[in-house]
Amino acid sequence: IALRPRVDQITMAAVKSLNPKAEVARAAQALQVNISAARALEEILKTNLGPRGTMKMLVSGAGDIKLTKDGNVLLHEMQIQHPTASLIARVATAQDDITGDGTTSNVLIIGELLKQADLYISEGLHPRIVTEGFEKAKEKALEVLDSVKLKKEIDRELLINVAQTSLRTKVTRKVADVLAEAVVGAVLAVQKPGEPIDLHMVEIMEMMHRMDTDTSLVKGLVLDHGARHPDMKKRVTDAFILTCNVSLEYEKSEVNSAFFYKSATERDKLVAAERKFTDDKVRKVIELKKQVCNGNDSGFVVINQKGIDPISLDMLAREGIVALRRAKRRNMERLTLACGGYAMNSVDELTPECLGRAGVVYEHVLGEEKYTFVEDVKNPRSVTILIKGPNKHTLTQIKDAVHDGLRAVKNALEDKSVVPGAGAFEVAAHSALTSDQFLATVQGRAKYGVKAFAEALMIIPKVLAQNSGFDPQDSIIKLTDEYKSTGQPVGIDLFTGEAMLPSDEGVFDNFRVKKQLLHSCTVIASNILLVDEIMKAGMSSLKG
Repeated sequence: IALRPRVDQITMAAVKSLNPKAEVARAAQALQVNISAARALEEILKTNLGPRGTMKMLVSGAGDIKLTKDGNVLLHEMQIQHPTASLIARVATAQDDITGDGTTSNVLIIGELLKQADLYISEGLHPRIVTEGFEKAKEKALEVLDSVKLKKEIDRELLINVAQTSLRTKVTRKVADVLAEAVVGAVLAVQKPGEPIDLHMVEIMEMMHRMDTDTSLVKGLVLDHGARHPDMKKRVTDAFILTCNVSLEYEKSEVNSAFFYKSATERDKLVAAERKFTDDKVRKVIELKKQVCNGNDSGFVVINQKGIDPISLDMLAREGIVALRRAKRRNMERLTLACGGYAMNSVDELTPECLGRAGVVYEHVLGEEKYTFVEDVKNPRSVTILIKGPNKHTLTQIKDAVHDGLRAVKNALEDKSVVPGAGAFEVAAHSALTSDQFLATVQGRAKYGVKAFAEALMIIPKVLAQNSGFDPQDSIIKLTDEYKSTGQPVGIDLFTGEAMLPSDEGVFDNFRVKKQLLHSCTVIASNILLVDEIMKAGMSSLKG
């Protein structure tokens, strides 16, 4: 024991001799630095957890306001200077990138694992033994997760429950219920049997007007621009849709070129010849329109990825064709999936088969903005979630929530199972980890690591109770007693503070979110505990 300070001094002296400006934090001090950083981050995010959590207001340097309770948005937007806190924030946001949810829980569990481990380490237990206990506890917790998951038939009602559970933690209950319907409808529309779900086929469009509860699912497409000619119709019914990527504008040659002519007549001929090249393309589109719309009242809409010049627009308008130019490339994919037909890269092979159909295409003008709605399509494989709200921060908040809701529904469909929510899994895992039967299988002092892990998991139901205005200890005792007497996974009712069956109330979490949580929290907490020296001896500290 007497030799220990001497060894420390030699190490410090060695680092100092290499870099006189180096800063070194040794064993207990290094651990305290890391634990205090994790606890500080936990304290910030604690109040956000669950449907009854509070909001955070983020103000940018330019004075822009963002109201959110989404852990992922907070960690992305906050400027975190502390290296350990920054590491935890990156792990938590990675959790969101992989599974789409569980960011706040991730930070809370890591902070609590370190806090519980510190109780034993401060009494002389080596961090390595604690991490061994963590590893054993994680394996047992994953077994419990497998045993509590519900392999139910994934129907629309269950998906709406999953979406509501996720969305109610991000936005108000009323808005969450509206969004849940839209999100489930969108994912079911773009899902193809036997293929992975591509959420990019769900367009998310914002319109700043009316109320947040007016957000809806458009079974078709909403484009953020309108027709470019005043004489074109604002509303077309029973429309043929031509999706194309053809330049319908006069283009200058790419190389430097010049006109040489003897007389004005020759010049006119050259100009006409150049113009004819573009006009011929437009005439082919007009011919196709006459072929399919002859003798009926059907409309004809051209949506082009490239430009259409004023003369071409005029020709199309005279024939009653609605033309939109410079559509986004992603929308070209979505259009053919929503309306049918296929995108054309040339006007030489235009046939009626390449056209899509839509019941109605109309333009909606909102202030300076124009929106084109393509609706009433027969079998949409691409849809639009139209977000409405009275101001910018409401739109941003709903948009972030919709992303998480879409991921939650996708996860449930791919997992083919769900986990009871409201802290039910954590209570079941705590009970299994602290049972004499399991502790008997753990050798020696690693039992303390298992106990620390079990207590850390209980932070989720504790904070849920606390954020709902109930006494955490009281609620935890009710939950554990109820679980022991019934043997069924029980969660906390956030309105009464009593125990309830999540499966009866429709509170479900994603299986993969919980699984990812257990893996990432254990790894990061173990790594942080095993840090016994922090050396700030990088190149930047040599400057000045």
